[in-house]
Amino acid sequence: MSPVDAVLLFLAGFGAGAVNAVAGGGSLLSFPTLIATGLPALTANVTNTVSIWPGYVSGTLAFRPELEGQGARVRSLGATCVVGAAGGAALLLLLPGRVFREIVPWLVLLSSLLLAAQPRIAAWLRRRDDESKGHRSVSLHVAVLLAAAYGAYFGGGLGVILLAVLGVFLDDELHRINGLKSALSLVVNTVALVAFVTFGPVSWPAFAVLAPSSFLGGTAGARLARRLDATILRAVIVALGLAVAAILLVR
Repeated sequence: MSPVDAVLLFLAGFGAGAVNAVAGGGSLLSFPTLIATGLPALTANVTNTVSIWPGYVSGTLAFRPELEGQGARVRSLGATCVVGAAGGAALLLLLPGRVFREIVPWLVLLSSLLLAAQPRIAAWLRRRDDESKGHRSVSLHVAVLLAAAYGAYFGGGLGVILLAVLGVFLDDELHRINGLKSALSLVVNTVALVAFVTFGPVSWPAFAVLAPSSFLGGTAGARLARRLDATILRAVIVALGLAVAAILLVR
């Protein structure tokens, strides 16, 4: 790994940790950077998942005030996340690598579009005045299961998906839903990390750079989440994601 690659990975890791804490979609910074350093798509995805785990930890710890009183939700929905994430990780490891290479451009594109639509999703959620269905809703658990499987398989945009799903079914403040999103994202990422460290092709030199920077980014991002105007940041990440999707589609 060249010094330039190391600097780029450090910056991408910090950005990914911060963006995941603020909005979700940080993998659209770190994953393309890993690709740019020359890693194959599958190795880049596995390494990215393992490396951004510290960012999810620091972000979730910083959201502790928003998680107060949500223990039942975390336990119930967290169990569903474990099952979904295990399935998604198994699919990634068991299916031929060419399957991931063929589908990843579309996953990047989907993640980018979801991130672009996040302000509209959040505004719609804030306008909802339906009676809460609660965290025991079967439909909510099915949606979280699918989101967790997607998150373990690829991960880009997981936070956006979870924010939308949780907001539809839970009648609560957006900041508290964001804290719950962070906790569930940590569960998904932890399951995937265990699977990938045990069976996956992790690039440990890249991990050594990304992991500490994502931890710092997660802490910073969570502190800014309550007051940061992320419009410009979101636009840059979406543009990057669309460009990466286009490049991967024509390769």
